[in-house]
Amino acid sequence: MSKKLIMRSVLFIFPLFLCACSEPLKTFTATDSVQVLPYQFVMPELERQRSIRLYLPPSYQASEKRYPVIYMHDGQNLFDDMTAFAGEWGVDESLNQLAKNQGLEVIVVGIDNSADFRMNELSPWENKRFGEAQGKQYMDFIVDVVKPYIDTNFRTKADRLHTAIMGSSMGGLISHYGVHAYPEVFSKAGIFSPAYWYSQDVFSFTQLKKAPLDARLYVMYGDKEGDGMIADTDKMQRQLRQQGHPRQNMLFKRVLNGEHNEQLWRTEFTEAVQWLFQQEPAF
Repeated sequence: MSKKLIMRSVLFIFPLFLCACSEPLKTFTATDSVQVLPYQFVMPELERQRSIRLYLPPSYQASEKRYPVIYMHDGQNLFDDMTAFAGEWGVDESLNQLAKNQGLEVIVVGIDNSADFRMNELSPWENKRFGEAQGKQYMDFIVDVVKPYIDTNFRTKADRLHTAIMGSSMGGLISHYGVHAYPEVFSKAGIFSPAYWYSQDVFSFTQLKKAPLDARLYVMYGDKEGDGMIADTDKMQRQLRQQGHPRQNMLFKRVLNGEHNEQLWRTEFTEAVQWLFQQEPAF
């Protein structure tokens, strides 16, 4: 090989090497409080399988206490940067700190998403662009398969008053649906940056299927998430007020400079958990 050809090869490869090195390396960031349950859970109505991630509070192993539970979507993004799509929520670190500072402890069950079917599974309403709705089947999987397993195998407070559902974006949409459609299971919802844009049916559904008056709804979004996000969440807030849902049991928070990303959801997570669990519902 000629010196000229060698030099050209080096000049071609070197920028690629620099580019590869410049990408941030992902690392395992999940704490010892997190585990992936040892087998896949079958989703009967969808003929798929799904991994489940579990966070247990610091006192769990050394006590006989029972704990409230939060069911969360997009499990890959909750605990570990290695599996997160664009940065993790830091749920385990946040809850460990909350337990240390205020003694508030909860179990978190993270249901992994399916990249191929995420949009379908996280909406109970069809969308012309993304196709059929599979949100009801997904929620039935949580209610009929995952929750019974968790309640049987771990020390939970299984009643609705100690059970919440939470997620962001499409996960916010399905959490909104979940607390309204399954009031016998969930009494609290953390609805972050909800994708109300996905289907306007969410508004008519909320009118027809009112949440119980004691349901606590924490709706949070950033003011840099776009005009559509602001308009839709404002519309939902007005509608819930007009329907008579107690103002003490719903909180709509607009975060200054908040963008549609994990940084926003991570920053607001602890406050949402505190508001959902540390105050008694009023109506």
